[in-house]
Order: sequence, then structure tokens, then C-alpha cells
Amino acid sequence: MTQKNLSKWLKAVIIGTGIFGMIVFFAIIPAYGTGLRSMYPEVSHYYWPWQIFLWLCSVPCFASLFFGWKIAKNIGADNSFSFENAKQLKTISILAAGDSAFFFLGNWALAFMNMSHPSALIILTPLVVFVGIAITVVCAALSHLVYKSAVLQSENDLTI
Repeated sequence: MTQKNLSKWLKAVIIGTGIFGMIVFFAIIPAYGTGLRSMYPEVSHYYWPWQIFLWLCSVPCFASLFFGWKIAKNIGADNSFSFENAKQLKTISILAAGDSAFFFLGNWALAFMNMSHPSALIILTPLVVFVGIAITVVCAALSHLVYKSAVLQSENDLTI
């Protein structure tokens, strides 16, 4: 697979992920919340705090897609092992860690305000936090490897 071909596939995956994320965060979750509001009117006042909380959780996810797009662009320009890509991966790692912490703390804050179901704390929170931490570790490791490769590449470029 060529660099340009890999870049095109990465960009297609990023676009697909972005579209799927928009559908989930801005269509499926609000529709599900609206359905819950109509079935359980006694908890309808939970809708907007949860909706805003989940929209705020989506911001780092979409920001990570932006940085992923920049990495794919660099790969297409045959600049895979660059300090810029290492920095972009580190930024994605930080965004994933921050989003995991925000989701964990936000879910507990909503629980203390009696606006969360216990199953959200027991099942949803550990799952989302685990996935976020896994993404954090993978991106941090890739950032380190790309940085080391960029150092080696710059040393080799100076060798005659």
C-alpha cells in the first residue's frame, strides 16, 4: 500500500467516524432521551443536563478527528515519521485522557445531584473510561515511537 493510498483510507475512516459520531451525538442520543422523557415524565428534567454533558464529551472526540486528519495528510505527503505527527498523537492522547476524566467526574457529579441511574455509574462509566484510557495509552505509545523514528530519520538525513 502506498503512502497516498494509506492516507486516503485514513481520511475515509476519519470522515466515516465523524459522520457516525454526529449521528450518535446529535440524532440517536437526543431521540433516545426524548423517548425516555415521554416514557418517564418524572425524570424528564434530567434530559437537558445529560444532553449538554454528552455534547461536551463529544468536543474532544471531534477535535481528535481534526488532529487525525492532519496526521493522515502528513502521511500522504510522505512525512509519516515527523515531529509534527508525534506532537499530534500526543495531543490526541491528552484529549482522550481529559475526556475520560471529564466523563468520570461529570457522571459522578450528575449522580450526586440525583440525575443519574446507578447502571450508568456501574456499567457505562467504567466502559467509557477504559476505552478513553486505552486510546490515551495507544496514542502516547505511538507518539513516542514516531518521535524516536523522527529523531533517527533526522540523523540519517544529516549522514552523507
